[in-house]
Amino acid sequence: MNFFIVHGSRRVGTNSVRARSPRNGPWLLLYNHRYHLIIMAKLGFLGLGIMGYPMARHLLRAGHEVALWSHTAAKAQQLADAEKGMFCATPAEVGAHADCIFLCVGDTEMSESVILGAHGIAEGAKPGTVIVDASTVSPSKSRAIAAKLKARGLEFLDAPCTGSKPGAENGTLTFMVGGNPEVFERVKPYFEPMGKNLYYCGGSGMGLHAKLTQNLILSNIMQAFNEGIVLATKAGVDPQLMLTILENSAARSGLVAFKAPYIYRRDFSTNFSVRWMHKDVICRRRRRATGGSMACSKRRVPAILASRCRGWFAGLSSGRRPKSGACGNGCGRSRRNCGWIRQ
Repeated sequence: MNFFIVHGSRRVGTNSVRARSPRNGPWLLLYNHRYHLIIMAKLGFLGLGIMGYPMARHLLRAGHEVALWSHTAAKAQQLADAEKGMFCATPAEVGAHADCIFLCVGDTEMSESVILGAHGIAEGAKPGTVIVDASTVSPSKSRAIAAKLKARGLEFLDAPCTGSKPGAENGTLTFMVGGNPEVFERVKPYFEPMGKNLYYCGGSGMGLHAKLTQNLILSNIMQAFNEGIVLATKAGVDPQLMLTILENSAARSGLVAFKAPYIYRRDFSTNFSVRWMHKDVICRRRRRATGGSMACSKRRVPAILASRCRGWFAGLSSGRRPKSGACGNGCGRSRRNCGWIRQ
């Protein structure tokens, strides 16, 4: 990302590193390409996986001081060495360094452990610190974490993101944010190096409700495309022709347009793990009694397709293959006994 150094009201040049005030002279202010003032900050980032590593790298290249931690310490050390970040041995150490801390981890348990567990962020963070969880986790658990942090004088936003690996690498992610709107406005500039779209969805947990809904819809589209393209190909229809037909029909989908080229060139490298999609579909359907907050039965939503997708992704993530005569939805039952088909 390029920044403009502004002297008074006149743009005098560009730079990609932080600007410092000249000795005994006027301050130099740093603006991004949209002419929004960028304030260099002490940030933290925890979780350097497929998404987190490039996200943290964008923050470092934007000129921020970023304290880094990951379950795989070598990743944090590698990024710190490459981009002049600060390697931290524990989440608490990140908390002690940063005023605003981002994390992007795999599931609810990881998120809770990193924030509230032994040597977690909360142990080291000073009052007023803002913790932004970009992970896709249970909304009810996220709200509980927010309440516990509030009691310690810490602020919390849920801010799950979408855009997969390419979006993280290109800084074009979309964030869905829940929490205190004043806190969101305060830290909003720090999202800009990582994403192009920011949506404030409401109070605590609302960003997660939006993200989980999106992933449920995506999972159904992907299941339909995968099954449909296999059926068409085995029937003798050219798959490239099938894609052209889809793109010029009501079945046109941005997800299909994005994924199809990977499939046709047999590139199955991971952009978003099936394991995490399975987790997200479960989060969307789970009953309150098991830690979820969006009980389909409680809200009288049939969610038949959600049931099918849950079983399908469960089968993929476990690596098991359907038995002969099975329904093919991942439940392992026969077609006659499959509850999803009966629905």
